[in-house]
Amino acid sequence: MIIILVSLLFAALLGAILALVIGVAAKAFAVESDPRIETVTDMLPGANCGGCGYAGCADFAKAIVEGAVPPNDCPVASAEDAVRVADYLGITAEEKEKMIAVVKCSGGISDTVRSPYNGVEDCRSAVLVAGGSKGCDYGCIGFASCARACPFDAIEIRDGLAVVHPDLCVGCGKCVDVCPKDLIVLTPAAVDVHVYCNSPEKGAAKRKVCKTACIGCRKCVKAADSEDQMLIDGFLIATNYDNPPLPDLVEKAACPTTALRLATQHAAGESEGVSK
Repeated sequence: MIIILVSLLFAALLGAILALVIGVAAKAFAVESDPRIETVTDMLPGANCGGCGYAGCADFAKAIVEGAVPPNDCPVASAEDAVRVADYLGITAEEKEKMIAVVKCSGGISDTVRSPYNGVEDCRSAVLVAGGSKGCDYGCIGFASCARACPFDAIEIRDGLAVVHPDLCVGCGKCVDVCPKDLIVLTPAAVDVHVYCNSPEKGAAKRKVCKTACIGCRKCVKAADSEDQMLIDGFLIATNYDNPPLPDLVEKAACPTTALRLATQHAAGESEGVSK
């Protein structure tokens, strides 16, 4: 009995000593947290998408409070959200242009020559094994890696082609990071005209594997209001996002392959009125 009592007293004494040591250590090494961080975190959308470059909204809020980033670096937050955070912290909320993702390819399964592929339906895996199931080495593989990476369900796989819905995309860039073909770019949301092709090959070579490839005919360049609205890069044309054309260019140019499209029509699956 005495042994049991001594053991209990010893355990109690040891517990008290450990509690005292832990308490002193916690006080000595405590890191004071700025209460503003929690408030700013609550003001943010809470998507935790990582589009800001931080692990989540709490880390981003900490960076805002510390002055490392402005409130409008959050791609999900609205302009009103950024202003509210800025007003709370007594700083200025700078305006930032909204960006959306564009997949520079229009070649779905029905438009492209097929290559044999029997493997994991993941874009990176397909590139490592055989380049995918389409004849174009520069086109969308269509195995949905970008769609799975999108936190906002803004990407749809349609006919083996990744299609971005501009109204859902917030420009977080997650899809850009996972595309092994570097097909996806962030563009100003205000621009609706895009060339949905990324192949630098000659027009004849492209047409052998894809009906909707840009053949570099330059009809869009000639139809544009100014020479620098459409950029020429060898056998590939691209929109100049610093001086973009108006949406009516698609109709005026009458692109023979429909590689030149409006993002809104492309997402809706609407025809641009030009025969393929």
